[in-house]
Parts: sequence; C-alpha cells; structure tokens
Amino acid sequence: MSKSNNVYKDAFNRCLRLLDENKSLPSEPELGTLLGVSRTTVRSILARMEETGLIDWNKRNKTVLRAPRPEDFFPEEETDSLAEIIERSFMRRLLAEGAEAGMQINELELAREIGVGTTSVREFLIRFSRFGLIEKRRNSHWVLKGFTRAFALELTEIREMFELRSAAAFVALPEDSAVWVDLDMLEVQHRQLASEIAARFNEFSELDERFHRLIHRASHNRFIVDFYDVIAMIFHYHYQWNKAEERQRNEVAVQEHLAYIAALKSRDPAKVDAACRKHLKSARQTLLSSIPEGRQAQPA
Repeated sequence: MSKSNNVYKDAFNRCLRLLDENKSLPSEPELGTLLGVSRTTVRSILARMEETGLIDWNKRNKTVLRAPRPEDFFPEEETDSLAEIIERSFMRRLLAEGAEAGMQINELELAREIGVGTTSVREFLIRFSRFGLIEKRRNSHWVLKGFTRAFALELTEIREMFELRSAAAFVALPEDSAVWVDLDMLEVQHRQLASEIAARFNEFSELDERFHRLIHRASHNRFIVDFYDVIAMIFHYHYQWNKAEERQRNEVAVQEHLAYIAALKSRDPAKVDAACRKHLKSARQTLLSSIPEGRQAQPA
C-alpha cells in the first residue's frame, strides 16, 4: 500500500464525517485545507463519493444525497493519521539521502511526494524543529543540523523516564481495555517477523514504533505522547542508519520485545520494569553505536 493511498483513505474517512454535518460540501481548495491534502486527492475523494451515491457533484456544487454508512468507511487499520504518514515519509527521505548535517529539505517537494497539503507538512516541520534537529531557512526550505552523541544521550535519558512510567501505567489498565487486544495483535506480528527474520529484518523499525507508541499512550499524559514523536523519529529509524549487523540487531530486539510483551501480559510490575530496562539499555547502545564518528563530539 503506497503512502498516497494511506493519505487518500484517511482523508476520505474524515470527509465522510463532514457529510453528517453539512447538506453540501465546500469548494475543492477549502476541502483541501480542511483535510490537509492536495487538490488531486480531494478530486479522488469526490469522485468516489459520487460513484457510491453519497453526493451529487456538478462542478462547484456538491450536494449531499445520503448519510454515510459504516461500509462506506475504509477500515481503520488502512488509515494511518496524517501526522503519522508525514512523519514516516519524512524519515524515509532522510534515510534515502543519508541524513547528513546540512541536508536541505523543501516543504513543497515533500508535500508533493506524499500527496498532502504544504500547510500540513509545514506544521509538522515546525513542531519537529523545536528539538533542534532541523532549522528553518527562506522560501519553504529547511536544513538538517545533524545528530550528535550529546543529543542522543539527552534523548535516551528522557525516553527511559517516560517509558518506565508508561509501562507501569499499562499493567494497571483494566482487562477490558482495548490495549490488550492491540498488544495481542502486535505479539502475533512480532512472532511472524521472528519466523521470517532473514527476509524481513528491515521491517522491524515500523513495528518497533507501533509497539512503543502503544505503551506510551497508556500514560494518558499528553506531554509524553507528544514528545514521543521525536523519540520515534530517532530511535525507530536509527536502526537503518548503520547497516552493519542490522539483521542481528533487529533479531535481538524482536526477542526483547516478545519478552517485554510477556511481562506486560503477566501484569507483574517487577517483571515489566526488568524487561523494559533491559530493552531500553540495548536500544541506547544501538543508538550510540549508529552515530558516525564525525558526530560523536559535543555540539558547538
């Protein structure tokens, strides 16, 4: 499934909810701004809505013919949020180009590549820039400032504090919480990846991200969840910066995740704390070893 497909499906579902609130839809540029997507994506959404009898689309007029039904929506598992789509696309671009200090990032190019509006990309970059890894330049350009050992050590310290707190909150959740179903699904996906690790080891970073996001959401702390954006951007893609022994590292990490999942399911706080600390220690070592020699020094 392509990135643009995810963008389209997420925006389509959000546009369906607008039908419940309006008798007609706004203009294409207004819809694009509301949904944070490009004009081309808006037209694809309107075409599908017309085909399925949701609207009558006659040039500028888009009259709502019926309320959306459950079967009109794309399944949730096929619709990553716009923020997640932009984040993953941004990281893939950094990885493809080596993530070197001084690398140029253009808002317009990134938005066109993903299939979203430039406003959504700009908001993401502004939010991410507060961590000091990218800096705004003129004419919709940004520059990557580089990733040093000092930054990595600061980041790991905060990450460990937040995750230990979140893991403790996770085991206190009631049995009927949806997180346990999500954890079961992630366990199955980890076991599948472990059984096919030789061919699929490079799929680990996104599974890693989803696993740790689930744990952090259990904190119900908006600051922890928000800060997790930068943690995900660094920890869950750094595996790919240094290709040496990538398969072995990911194989170990998958097994650590499975031990961590077993501890969470046991609801034993001591087991959870031990499994969490062991995995975070490995993640810290992997992160530090992934930093090229030229970036080991303290930033000026």
